[in-house]
Amino acid sequence: MAESPTIGVLALQGAFVEHATMLRGLGVDVREVRLPAQLRGLAGLVIPGGESTTIGKLLVAYELLAPLRELIAAGLPVFGTCAGMILLAKDIGGLEQPLLATMDLRVRRNAFGRQLQSFEADLRVPVLGERPLRAVFIRAPVVEAVGLGVEVLGWLDDGRIVAARQGRLLVTAFHPELTDDDRLHRYFLEQVVGLGHGEKRALTHAFASGDRPL
Repeated sequence: MAESPTIGVLALQGAFVEHATMLRGLGVDVREVRLPAQLRGLAGLVIPGGESTTIGKLLVAYELLAPLRELIAAGLPVFGTCAGMILLAKDIGGLEQPLLATMDLRVRRNAFGRQLQSFEADLRVPVLGERPLRAVFIRAPVVEAVGLGVEVLGWLDDGRIVAARQGRLLVTAFHPELTDDDRLHRYFLEQVVGLGHGEKRALTHAFASGDRPL
């Protein structure tokens, strides 16, 4: 019998517990990732919100930055929220901090102000259906520009981009793990990772064995 696929949650800093809880509620095994060896065998990875500068420095300190870049280049599905979106972006306006820099986005940090300017909004995210998605923004970034191959998934009413996908990379400027709505996590598992669409065994085998998908 095939082993259940495991989704990693980067657990260096930020809201990783809430992501893990939501993923377990969707029926997948979850592994908190703090060391390079814990990346082995993952079918996908979530990079949570938090402080992107701190998480970036910890990725370097725990020797995770280079292995993660290699796995993403090999096709590892990744869902980055808030700080996770910043870390995945190739361009953050020239600011100096460690980045994975694997997604064709230009992102502006703290686009809505400081903690006191945090807010919630109902978003239209067509890939999730007609029902609006309640989104929690906490010192949130925003996507200022996207490259070729990036699909915009969600906008604020003023047109600012707050959710996007590029192949097996999914990002949001907000914190979907802080609500009871699990549709984005479900979308990540089903549409980005491919669970439930015949890819469960293939993904698990590829990353467990070290093979790189084409």
